[in-house]
Amino acid sequence: MHKIILKKGKDKAARQLHPWVFSGAIAGYEGNPSDGEVVSVADWSGDFVGYGIYNGQSRVAVRLMEWDEAAVPDEPWWRVRIGKAIAARKHLMGSSDTDALRLVFAEADFLPGLVVDYYAGFISIQVHSAGVERMKRVIVDELSQLLRPRGIYERSDANARAHEGLPVVNGSLSGGQPPGWVEVKENGIRYEVNIAEGQKSGFYCDQRENRLLTARYAEGRRVLDCFCYSGGFTLNALAHGAQEVVSVDSSALAIEALQKNVSLNGFDNNRHTAVQGDVNKQLRAFADAGERFDLIILDPPKYAPSRAGLEKAARAYKDLNRRGLLLLGRGGLLATFSCSAAMDMATFKQVLAWAALDAGREIQFIRQFAQPEDHPIRASFPEGEYLKGLLCRVV
Repeated sequence: MHKIILKKGKDKAARQLHPWVFSGAIAGYEGNPSDGEVVSVADWSGDFVGYGIYNGQSRVAVRLMEWDEAAVPDEPWWRVRIGKAIAARKHLMGSSDTDALRLVFAEADFLPGLVVDYYAGFISIQVHSAGVERMKRVIVDELSQLLRPRGIYERSDANARAHEGLPVVNGSLSGGQPPGWVEVKENGIRYEVNIAEGQKSGFYCDQRENRLLTARYAEGRRVLDCFCYSGGFTLNALAHGAQEVVSVDSSALAIEALQKNVSLNGFDNNRHTAVQGDVNKQLRAFADAGERFDLIILDPPKYAPSRAGLEKAARAYKDLNRRGLLLLGRGGLLATFSCSAAMDMATFKQVLAWAALDAGREIQFIRQFAQPEDHPIRASFPEGEYLKGLLCRVV
């Protein structure tokens, strides 16, 4: 096995079980590792630190996955790790009202670059690292043996693959093509999910608990759901007695899925309006028309892909939330989210405070939202905590 030698003093984070070794921390090599190969990492004095996946094209040159020198990450190691990740979520898979969840969450499950989602018997995987690409055959085989799925589909179209020097790959890996739409349940609500063409792996399981928590405030209220995608917050609000829900998304496919889901659950179409359009422009149009809402949900895409983009992202989050607050009166509620790992909760609260000040509103933070247990956060890898949210009340 090829060996990576770290610069003096650059082994501290790795010894504290942080999985990322940046290229600038590397002093030299013993051998000539290829991208995606498992390597041994040693400190300046030559002492073992861990095993990881190497990629010379990435700023994160090594993604550590094992710190026990006797536990070499070979094929059986991968199979055991996948089994452990699935076993940890077994109680969620047995739920009678939910059959859509995450089974493997990359670094959080010691499998950097691998994401596996489960949708009512179908599996959707994302491969974000060269090392996982090499082990894809083993991964598919193990998932097939453990879960006997109706099919396994790959959605490896994320930007992360470009950083690893990997091409976009979408297609069936086992069991043939999935049907155009797959029906799943979440919190007892039915959804049609498009695994082959939907965003990410087809659905956003990470907001499962937050959708339900937010919906408990919807009864009798006029609700605005922005960046609604296939209607997670919309459907939960309708199920919990919202007087009216207006849903906005720029994607025609998202609006199509949303309308399917409203009908699938038998909700009254007179209580729901779908709007395809840019959210920021639509918020301005609502303000110009004098529209008002009682509960607004803002669940935008990632604005800060890295810390380098945090300042620009903070301005975007502030402007978006300012526009939302302008549509709320006293007692109105704003459920607002960030999926940018680079933005921590303290910074997000400050952004909301600035937005409220610019909107001429005083707000209280009455609830904090986070990602659910199938998206765990390793204590040694705080970057895994990406989803955060706040429920704000205008006073």
